[in-house]
Amino acid sequence: MKRPTTTLLGRLFRGSALAALAACGILPAFAAPLDVEKPELKLGFIKLTDCAPLVIAKEKGFFEDEGLFVEIEAQANWKVLLDRVISGELDGAHMLAGQPIGASIGIGTKAPVVTAFSMDLNGNGITVSNEIWEKMKALDPALAKDKPEHPITAETIARIAKEYKDAGTPLKFGMVFPVSTHNYELRYWLAAAGISPGYYTNGDTTGTTDADVLLSVTPPPQMPATLAQGTIQGYCVGEPWNQQAVAKKIGVPVITDYEIWKNNPEKVFGVSEAWAKANPKTHIAIVKALIRACKWLDDSTENRKEACKILSQPQYVGADEKVIANSMTGTFEYAPGDVRELPDFNVFFRYNATYPFYSDCIWYLTQMRRWGQIPDSKPDEWYAETAKKIYLPDVYLAAAKSLQEDGHLTDSDIPKTDGYRPATSEFIDGVTYDGKQPNAYLKSLKVGLK
Repeated sequence: MKRPTTTLLGRLFRGSALAALAACGILPAFAAPLDVEKPELKLGFIKLTDCAPLVIAKEKGFFEDEGLFVEIEAQANWKVLLDRVISGELDGAHMLAGQPIGASIGIGTKAPVVTAFSMDLNGNGITVSNEIWEKMKALDPALAKDKPEHPITAETIARIAKEYKDAGTPLKFGMVFPVSTHNYELRYWLAAAGISPGYYTNGDTTGTTDADVLLSVTPPPQMPATLAQGTIQGYCVGEPWNQQAVAKKIGVPVITDYEIWKNNPEKVFGVSEAWAKANPKTHIAIVKALIRACKWLDDSTENRKEACKILSQPQYVGADEKVIANSMTGTFEYAPGDVRELPDFNVFFRYNATYPFYSDCIWYLTQMRRWGQIPDSKPDEWYAETAKKIYLPDVYLAAAKSLQEDGHLTDSDIPKTDGYRPATSEFIDGVTYDGKQPNAYLKSLKVGLK
């Protein structure tokens, strides 16, 4: 239930009163609200289910508990969102993990953007049109079952892509932004089957040089309509736009990103570096509210159901509550009636999902190098130093420890880490990724620049 709006004076009084009660031993000790530099904020988001931490922090009053008056505003697309954060029109935003990284190193836009908070793990899928799905089933009878075995590789897509390319009409797939997880996941899935998704070069910002399949940008909410029009034959996007293709019977999700890389990092909360330096206490207060929101989202199925209802409102995701619930409540519908248990499709707090690991940043940097967005090879030290400029675990830890003092987190909720996740081989191609050895990782991939 949404908390009633209160005034700043009222909130300050409440904080002082609680502090006094704690001092008298009537209430447990808690961390007093920070004396934030900027209490009134405007934050941006894109209409996807993984904007949930922002929405829940607002609707459940977690921002208010930190002395923050937050307006959250849907943005037209990822470029507009990033530009408005850089210009200062937005104080911060729900961002693609690649956006702070790409902007900071000068891919597309050159402006330092930082993040102290990862918003979720997983949550994306790759959908193909009904026409392509029928061709895939004709080439591989194992796919023609009511419930084919997953994960589905892109091996049949390789044969279809050759047919289309030979006919002079290459297959076209949509993804949401050049530095998006979706671009890299789609490329990863295609390349694992030997398909070239193309390269970015000094003269080609579309990333289609030497491509077997053409990838282009489409805003997330427009994906289903663009597929239905036949402009693209498939796409990679977050929810609810894969599930909407199923609901509208215009396409079939063939794989989720959880099956491409188990528990991959997805969105972040980003702010400009200048804003972070000017508003350090406000930054910590925002992260505190977002951590509480993510914990609430993962605390129970009932909370997830309530979140679906909230997100379905037109000012937020604005999609049918049942379509949102398909993926948000532990299941995923691959085709009409093919509903399967997928409890980790959306993870907001479990597995240290909210911590800004340097190794997550470095994985994105390896993909930017792999596909030519970083034109020259770099030493391992460059990857580590770049990650430390963009990812801010110190801000996260200040917020988390304050929440621990408040009793909202336990010691086990806060990771003990040097900033790197353990090496993992839980990718669809079984390749091992170790964030401390990015060049060795690049050399181990069969397709792509080293």
